[in-house]
Amino acid sequence: MNLLDEVNKVGYVSRSVPFKGTDLKEEILKLKKEKNAVILAHYYVDAEIQDLADFLGDSLALAQAAEKTDADMIVFCGVHFMGETAKILNPNKKVVIPDFNAGCSLADSAPKEEFAAFKAQYPEAVVVSYINCTADVKAMTDIICTSSNALKVVESIPADKQIIFAPDANLGRYVAKKTGRDLILWDGACIVHIDISLEKLKKVKEENPNALLIAHPECKEVILSQADFVGSTTALLNFVKDSDCHEFIVATEAGILHKMKESVPNKKIIPAPANEKNTCACSECPYMKMNTLEKLYNAMFYELPEIQVAEDIREPALKALKAMLDISK
Repeated sequence: MNLLDEVNKVGYVSRSVPFKGTDLKEEILKLKKEKNAVILAHYYVDAEIQDLADFLGDSLALAQAAEKTDADMIVFCGVHFMGETAKILNPNKKVVIPDFNAGCSLADSAPKEEFAAFKAQYPEAVVVSYINCTADVKAMTDIICTSSNALKVVESIPADKQIIFAPDANLGRYVAKKTGRDLILWDGACIVHIDISLEKLKKVKEENPNALLIAHPECKEVILSQADFVGSTTALLNFVKDSDCHEFIVATEAGILHKMKESVPNKKIIPAPANEKNTCACSECPYMKMNTLEKLYNAMFYELPEIQVAEDIREPALKALKAMLDISK
């Protein structure tokens, strides 16, 4: 089986590293230098990958980093739509990801045919899509947003315009409440953020009465209504660093706890509990956890799986991304 067949079958290069006892971290750094590659990583991937990244951030910061890089190869440790975003911004660069199957429940909740039909019902509406969507949906969008700039993006649209907001309905409801705009919402959700257990959270709050609850706006409204602070992944990190409080319950994907604990080792960081049991009894994205050191090494060594975006999709998607990046400068 050749490499492309292998990637098409399992989603990643599964061949073993070159020799037993390989120091993967050291070899990854060597490959990065040899191939003039840049490693972009989201806060939600495992800590050992976060520590290797050239740029670590949320979706907005990573999109900005992808736009500015002069590397020949972009290695994106995150999920599939993030690799697509990097390719849309860099059509002449090679973009690879560790595992092609590292998808996104939120992006999957808006299939292109269904979204096209939904959009057709509101022909005069401005389409604002959360960056957590496929390249196909980005191509049907007027302006992309992230949780960092969603309020700013919506407020930039004239008040007399209808607005479709997709695909995250929880973020959309939060934005509508904060801006006073009547948004037409696509009914999508992130499995990680909606899996936070209200019942278990109540118990954690009782056990930690001095802790502030901070939450990502992808959480359910009932969680957000109890939160002492609501913000993007980066905003949550900055809040923990800047706050005089020393205890925090964090309602978002647990990967961010690594950077929080590193930034404020003297503060107590508590993950919000998930409904389902997993390795940390917290909210973890199974797709983000598909990124491993071995897959990262193989992706860099073999330069696969490679992200491709058809030009007829890339061009309109780029226009929507550029509109967001211009607003975010």
